[in-house]
Amino acid sequence: MIERKRILITVKTYPHPDPADLERVCTAGMLEDGAFIRLYPVPFRYLPKWQSYAKYQWIQVDVEKHCGQDRRPESYRPDVDSIRLDGPPISTKHAWAARKRIVFKQPVRSMEELYDLQEGQNISLGLVRPRVVEDLLIVPDEEDWKPEWKADLDQFRLDIGPQRLPLEKIPFKFRYRFRCYDERCNGHTMSLGDWEAGVLFLKQRRIRGDAQRAASVVRDKFLGELCSSDKDVHFFVGTVAQFGTWIVLGVFCPPRTSQRPMPLFD
Repeated sequence: MIERKRILITVKTYPHPDPADLERVCTAGMLEDGAFIRLYPVPFRYLPKWQSYAKYQWIQVDVEKHCGQDRRPESYRPDVDSIRLDGPPISTKHAWAARKRIVFKQPVRSMEELYDLQEGQNISLGLVRPRVVEDLLIVPDEEDWKPEWKADLDQFRLDIGPQRLPLEKIPFKFRYRFRCYDERCNGHTMSLGDWEAGVLFLKQRRIRGDAQRAASVVRDKFLGELCSSDKDVHFFVGTVAQFGTWIVLGVFCPPRTSQRPMPLFD
């Protein structure tokens, strides 16, 4: 059944090649009641400007529940042609007050709680508040896409006219290491899938001419800046459909204020 939904976009993942859907981009967001929703696939780089949405921007779109392999309860297939922007991105004024009014409608959990919910209810999206973010690891990865993906990228797609847009492979994986506010927590190491991390790396590699230095800039941004002590750090997390493993989709990091004190337990 097709439904019209109003969604606040909160995360976009870095694209991966996909022969059937141009490329794989997972977009996640929140409904007006705070419920999570996943839109997949969205060929984001191919959207016209009037449909190209930013993070923390409301959109309206026709969707229907995924069937077949993706049985995650939050997953919907969007009718891309129906996407409409619904106002400008929400501002960060007043310590991100307008953004927090929506995001904090969602319960803040530990990864341990999400593992339990995944097992019992197949929950695949969550909001986690780490007790401490210990590091952002830079792990070398393959320099290029898998051969079958690379071959597909080189093909012409008659349905879109021009040759596919270049899609650069990030030669590193960035992995957060953190601990939760949960007595069961022994620490977590989870990949970062945020589109913005990939874009930042590519930009810095072009500027600096060195991949390792570019990766260090990503670490400085996503660890030193976004996870600094003056930020109330939360992670948007979600599962990879094929494996059921959890990754960090994005960072929600309003300034720390006295209105949201640190928990009393450690």
